[in-house]
Amino acid sequence: MADKIRVGIVGATVTTGGSGWGANAHVPALDILPDYELKAVCTTREETAQASKEKFGAELAFTDINAMAAHPEVDLIAVVVRVPGHYDLVMAGLKANKAVFCEWPLGANLKEAQEMNDLAKKNNLNSIVGLQARSDPTYMYAKDLVAQGHIGDVLFVNLSVSAQAALERGPGRIWQGERKNGANVMTISGGHPLDAMCFILGEFTEVTGRVATQIKQWKHADTGEMVSVDSPDVVSVAGVLANGAEVSYQVAGVPFSPSGTRLEIFGREGTLVLTGNSANIGPNTLLGARGKDPLGEMPPPDSYNLAPEGTPNGPPRNVAQAYVRYADSLPKGEPLAPDFNDAVIRHRLLDAIERSASEGKSIKL
Repeated sequence: MADKIRVGIVGATVTTGGSGWGANAHVPALDILPDYELKAVCTTREETAQASKEKFGAELAFTDINAMAAHPEVDLIAVVVRVPGHYDLVMAGLKANKAVFCEWPLGANLKEAQEMNDLAKKNNLNSIVGLQARSDPTYMYAKDLVAQGHIGDVLFVNLSVSAQAALERGPGRIWQGERKNGANVMTISGGHPLDAMCFILGEFTEVTGRVATQIKQWKHADTGEMVSVDSPDVVSVAGVLANGAEVSYQVAGVPFSPSGTRLEIFGREGTLVLTGNSANIGPNTLLGARGKDPLGEMPPPDSYNLAPEGTPNGPPRNVAQAYVRYADSLPKGEPLAPDFNDAVIRHRLLDAIERSASEGKSIKL
């Protein structure tokens, strides 16, 4: 491998339309990281590939993922496209024996995620999944505090998420109204903070869930057409963690004035509360108290800020943190968490919640 980790991104484009996460999060993060080089970009058309290459300062441009994955000067493939496209692109990278960074959700469903993870394991390849809350300084600090016994045995956890609901969407987002595409309030708005909670506290052993679609139509911003929606936008869960803590979890897409994410962890000796608009993007705030003391802010120590000074706030920050953690893991020969295996665990939890809702019973994990 070269002195720097040479990244090829599929999905970073200068055109309007899609999520923009590649251009707005990954590219600025890579630009500021000394251990990385944005080597190549890949889009579906020659025109946008060349425009993106020039805009982002990449050396190579491709319209064929197989060609980019096979190129000897690309070490890591970053897949930053719509969720339904993840499977084919990730598999192309893995079949070319390249490490892959795929945004979350890893697949449109559990089966796709399992197949990607199986191939990564079979080929002994490093993988990263974009569950960036695990790289947020506040969440990393909270995890260590719990592990150190700062609040004693965890008794009860309350996680509530209210995110901005879609009433009107353009062509770059209207596809998310179809449940089969795997990108919705349950998997993204709720999936990131749910994963962050499990990162801090461990996994569920049992869940009982309710899943509903309250907003059943979206207006197409370009055509004015009302489009049917079956993606879930309200999820309620009662569950138990492996450490015995009881959990109440609710996520909802609301039309107006969403309150963001609030994770409350109540221990025998104290309490931790994490708040923010978006667990994976931040900024997040940690409040803590021991005994009868009032809650007070507990900023993470500087050691948790891994991204270089000058890293932009917002989407690039925790993406940069994740890239730094990956680079640091390589000399140790240890897999970075979260990898594809962690993604499968999270997909399996979401699948269990859906099965609980549809079958009307608790599901053991």
